[in-house]
Amino acid sequence: MKTLSLNLKSSAFPLTVIFASALFAFAITAPAQTAPQTPVLSGHAAFTDAAHEAPGTRRLLTVSDLPAPAPDQSVDNGPNVVPRPANAWPIAPKGFKVELYATGLENPRLLRFAPNGDLFLAESETGKIKAFRGVDASGKPKQTSVFATGLHQPFGIAFYPSGDQPKWVYIGDTDAIVRFPYRDGDLVARGPMEHIADLPGGGRLRGGGHWTRDLVFSQDGTKLFASVGSHSNVDDPDTHPEEYHRADVLEFTPEGKFVEVYAWGLRNCVGEAINPTSGQLWCSTNERDALGNNLVPDYVTHVQEGGFYGWPWWYMGPHQDPRLEGKHPELKSKVITPDILVNPHFASLEMTFYEGSQFPPEYLGDGFAAEHGSWNRAQRSGYEVIRLPMHNGHATGEYEDFLTGFTVGNGDGDVWGRPVGVAVAPDGSLFVSDDGSRSIWHVIYVGK
Repeated sequence: MKTLSLNLKSSAFPLTVIFASALFAFAITAPAQTAPQTPVLSGHAAFTDAAHEAPGTRRLLTVSDLPAPAPDQSVDNGPNVVPRPANAWPIAPKGFKVELYATGLENPRLLRFAPNGDLFLAESETGKIKAFRGVDASGKPKQTSVFATGLHQPFGIAFYPSGDQPKWVYIGDTDAIVRFPYRDGDLVARGPMEHIADLPGGGRLRGGGHWTRDLVFSQDGTKLFASVGSHSNVDDPDTHPEEYHRADVLEFTPEGKFVEVYAWGLRNCVGEAINPTSGQLWCSTNERDALGNNLVPDYVTHVQEGGFYGWPWWYMGPHQDPRLEGKHPELKSKVITPDILVNPHFASLEMTFYEGSQFPPEYLGDGFAAEHGSWNRAQRSGYEVIRLPMHNGHATGEYEDFLTGFTVGNGDGDVWGRPVGVAVAPDGSLFVSDDGSRSIWHVIYVGK
């Protein structure tokens, strides 16, 4: 039974928001459009859809707001991704502008900055890692290079050791942790790939399992955390051996030796980050589907060593999944409630923390997360980047719409953009990858 084996291993709507449609110049660079600030929306009003997402709008979802399971509401409403309309552009808060940094990419996914300021991108579908250097006068990369090829759905990227002179670039392939020798400024891997650890294989969703594998090192560099999503929506690991070491965060040494299941019951911790204030590991997590429009919320949370987050038997504290009723009552009191509940089916992907100085001071220490967008919801939701307010390294529980505008019309129709990656540049600006428009966006603060 997975619960025992893992423990042993551990020890060795309707809301009207005034939202004016923006008209934009037919230019590569356009100032971001704005929306008015609104109070924090809570209770039923905190549930949203793409038509009511606007920069500056804050929401606070709590466990007490969760409805009863309603499987009859479950739909397959996957997005129809279309080319970006001529007048469409991401919408950011007042004082920010958005530039199109790169486009024509192939399945752009996770982003990470090297210590020297080069931007690394996983093009997962093609098995490539690309590197971009600088920003020229037109807002484009000064230099672009393919750092590595021949990978298996790469996603996570981590530089080791920390500091200005890393010696390795670690990559989270769907079935392994690999690394390439690296020296400051390398735009092409200087040596062959080294395999250091196996991971449970990914495949594809809708039968193949969650395939993304993020990697992050602990603040002191002694631990390597690898996130592995579940193989299924809600299969019982007691009777499905393919779920072994899945829906977990696994801990390794930097040399690739498996240490323990660091945390479990996280259905799909897609994005990992270390909170610079607290030093804690955080995860941006996709929860389960097919329990209703407003169940189960995705979430962003700090991750406790040995912590259990519920999947598949429980969710959000003492709520049992009705499809596994009566299973593991002994775990009911052990389920950790996440720090920040975001809307259900948002598909929360990469996250990061803001340590820059370009954005207004109130952003310092806050988080950002990319919301790829829903499929198991009658109304489209997600398709945005959200801000995660923090106070002394701890979440307030709220989240704020930060970068929106990736859907067409009233938000219930076609989709042109799907945010995946978020990374803070050395100058304090924010870069966002978007596998809908196959682009990277650059968000810059220009003042009031």
